[in-house]
Amino acid sequence: MRAALLREYGEPLAIREVPEPKAGLDDAVVRVDACGVCRSDWHAWMGHGEWADDRVPRGQVLGHEPAGEVVAVGRGVDRFEPGDRVVVPFSLGDGTCPYCRRGRGNVCADGRALGFEPDAPGAFAERVAVPAADYNLVERPPWLDATAAAALGCRYMTAYHALAERAGLRGGDELAVHGCGGVGLSAVQLGDAMGARVVAIDLDDGALSLANDLGADAVVNPTDLSDESVSDRVRDLTEDGVDVSVDALGIAETCRNSVRSVRPRGTHVQVGLTTEAERGEVSLPTDWMTRWEVSFVGARGMPPTNYDDLFALVEATDVAPGALVGRELTLSEVSERLAAMGEYDARGVEVVTDFGR
Repeated sequence: MRAALLREYGEPLAIREVPEPKAGLDDAVVRVDACGVCRSDWHAWMGHGEWADDRVPRGQVLGHEPAGEVVAVGRGVDRFEPGDRVVVPFSLGDGTCPYCRRGRGNVCADGRALGFEPDAPGAFAERVAVPAADYNLVERPPWLDATAAAALGCRYMTAYHALAERAGLRGGDELAVHGCGGVGLSAVQLGDAMGARVVAIDLDDGALSLANDLGADAVVNPTDLSDESVSDRVRDLTEDGVDVSVDALGIAETCRNSVRSVRPRGTHVQVGLTTEAERGEVSLPTDWMTRWEVSFVGARGMPPTNYDDLFALVEATDVAPGALVGRELTLSEVSERLAAMGEYDARGVEVVTDFGR
C-alpha cells in the first residue's frame, strides 16, 4: 500500500509502497478514506519534541486524523466487523489501565500516539492498524461523512475536550481563543454552540473573518493594536476578562496573552504545543495567577469514550466540521502543505482524500 514516511526533518515526505498492516488478536485494520493534516503533524515533520523525549523518529508514517471503514478484525474483537464506518482517535489507550477504566484513555499509562510512534504507524496511508479496537475505535454516525469526520477527528475533539471537559465551559460564559487555525476555529464554533460569547484572536484577517462566520462575537488582530495589549483589548470587550481562554497555537506570546485574558478564578487551557523557540517551557505570571486564583490546565486529544457527547452536540446544533475543510489533498501534496504551516499559510482544515489507490 502507499504511505507517506518521514525521511528527514523538514524535508519532503517519501511516498512509498509499504506492507499492509495485519489485524492482531485485539486489533482492527481500517481503510483510510480521509485523514486531516494538522499542526501536530508539522511539529513531527520539523523534528520538534526532543526537549521532552518526544521526537518522532525518522521512518515514521505520519498522519493521526483518520476516518474510514473497517476491513479486518482480530479474533478478539467483539464490537466491530468489516464494513463498519469509524473514526480513529489519535490517543490510543490499552483499554485496561486505571486511566482507561475511568474514561481517561487519552492519558493511558501504556498508550500510543497514532502517527507519532514506531509501534503506531499513522494514517497518511491507505490502511491503518488500530490496537485494542474495542476500546479505541469509534463508530461513525450515518450523517457524518469521512471528510468531515477527519476534520472532527483531532481539531474538534481536542477543542471539545478542552472546553467541555477540562475547562467546564457553560452557556453564558465568555471565551477567548488565541490562534485561529484548525483547532482554534473548532473551539470558536464549539464555544458558540455551547452558548458562550466568543472572542477570537489571530494575526490573519482572513482567519478572523472565518472565525466571525463560525460564531465569534468579536475579533482581535494584535497588529491593529497600538499601546493596548491583547489581554487589555480582551478585557475591554468582556466583563474584565473571560471565564475560559484557550491557547490554540503554542508560542510563548499566545500562551501569556491567553493567561492574562482570564478574569479572577477563570481557566486557561493549553492546547497548542511549543516550538523550537520555547522548547517546552514558557515563563508565566505565577504571582498574578495566584493572586486571582487563575487555573492553568492542559488538554490533549479526547478519550474515545467521550465521542458520543461530541457527536450529540454536533447533531443538535449548526456545528459543521466539513465547513472548516478548505482543501482536499492527494497524498503527494502533504509535504508542501506541512511547509505552508511553518509560514502560517494554511487556513482552516486540509484533508487527504486521494491516496492514489
